[in-house]
Formats: sequence, C-alpha cells, structure tokens
Amino acid sequence: MNRSYLLIGGNEGDRIAQLASARAHISAAAGMLKRTSAIYETEPWGKSDQGWFLNQALELETEHDAASLLVLLLGIEEKMGRRRSEKYGARLIDIDILFFNDAIVREPGLVIPHPEIQNRRFVLAPLDDIASDHIHPVLRRSVRELLLACTDQLQVKKYT
Repeated sequence: MNRSYLLIGGNEGDRIAQLASARAHISAAAGMLKRTSAIYETEPWGKSDQGWFLNQALELETEHDAASLLVLLLGIEEKMGRRRSEKYGARLIDIDILFFNDAIVREPGLVIPHPEIQNRRFVLAPLDDIASDHIHPVLRRSVRELLLACTDQLQVKKYT
C-alpha cells in the first residue's frame, strides 16, 4: 500500500461543494482518505486578479503507483469540469500530488515531490495539519520546518 499526500483546491463555483466532490471522486477511484486537513481560504498565487481559493490537504492510501494515480487525478479534474486555459488562472478544481511515499520522481509530466511545496504557504499550512513531521525526501526537512521557513507572504487562513 502506498501513501500519498495531495492538495485539492479551487476558486470557481461553489468552492466547498467542489472540494467535497473531489474528495468523493478520489475516494471512489484512487483509495482511502486517511486524513484531511482543515479547509483554508488562500490568496491567489501567481495571478492576483482572481478570487481567493479554498485548499485542503489529503492523506491517501492507495494501491496505485504514482504514474497511474496522476492519470486518475487528471481524469477526476476533467470529469469535474477543469479546463486548463491559463497558467495560475481560476479553476473549478486542482488536484496535485505533493508526496508519494518517500519517492523522488523526475519524469515528463510528473515531478514528485511537487517542486514548489517549500515556496507556497497555501500548500504548507494545510499539509502541516496532517503531516507536520513528514520529511521532504529532497530537502530533508519536515513539513513543519518548511512552513516555519517559508517566505511566501500571501494570506492563508482557516476557513473551516
């Protein structure tokens, strides 16, 4: 059995319903959700002229390998109406693989750990809820240490 940490988020439509739908789709297709973080409302990163996001970190127990999990997650995004038209643009749902076991993967279309974890407070704050002691396999620092050292100044606040 594999353990993966995911981040789900979106800033269009009924944001709470979108997160709930994503969790349900992930549970049905990919494995068992072991833990979920609080939901955080976060200032948009990379493109500021859009609505704020809701984000949540998930711990997933799955039989899938990283590549097949990515395919499943991209399918869920598409099923939920995600259209990739603008980098960092508004979206109904986004599902990212943050960590997969302690794997380091560098393949076209799949980089694990997610290369921007340490630079994004909107990722680290929810991830800290459920995996504060998880060690980043490249940086060799815990999620908590990365959060405390993060220089991202964008607002991140608990929503629920």
